[in-house]
Amino acid sequence: MDTSNPAVFVNAELLRMYVGRKVRAVIQVVRSDGGGVVGKSTDEKQLIVKGSPPLPLTTYVEVIGIAESNQAIHAEIWTNFGDTFGMTSAPKSTVLSSVLHRVDLQMLLGLHIFPVTFGCDCVDC
Repeated sequence: MDTSNPAVFVNAELLRMYVGRKVRAVIQVVRSDGGGVVGKSTDEKQLIVKGSPPLPLTTYVEVIGIAESNQAIHAEIWTNFGDTFGMTSAPKSTVLSSVLHRVDLQMLLGLHIFPVTFGCDCVDC
C-alpha cells in the first residue's frame, strides 16, 4: 500500500480545491457509458468520473484518481460497493443520509476516522 501520496476524500463541493491532485470519492451511479460515469456525490451534486469502470458496475462505487476539474475525476481505481449500503431495518434514505453525512463531516474536518459504519445505528441490529 502506497502511503507516500494519499488520496484526499472529496465530495463535489470539495473537488475544486484539489484539481490536479489525487482524490477519492464515493458516488451513486446515475448513468454509465463507454467513457465513464455520471454520478451523485455525497453532497447530492453531480460528478463526472472518466476512465474504465468495472463490469458489472454497481450502484455505489468508490473511485480514486486525479481531479481533472471542479466536476470531473479521471479514475485509476474503481471499487464496487454494491447496490445497497447494508440496509436491514432502517429506511434506505435514512441510513444512506447518515453514512454520507459522516463521510462529509470527516472530510470537512480533515479527519480520517475509519471505518465509517455502513449500517443501522439502532441498538436492535
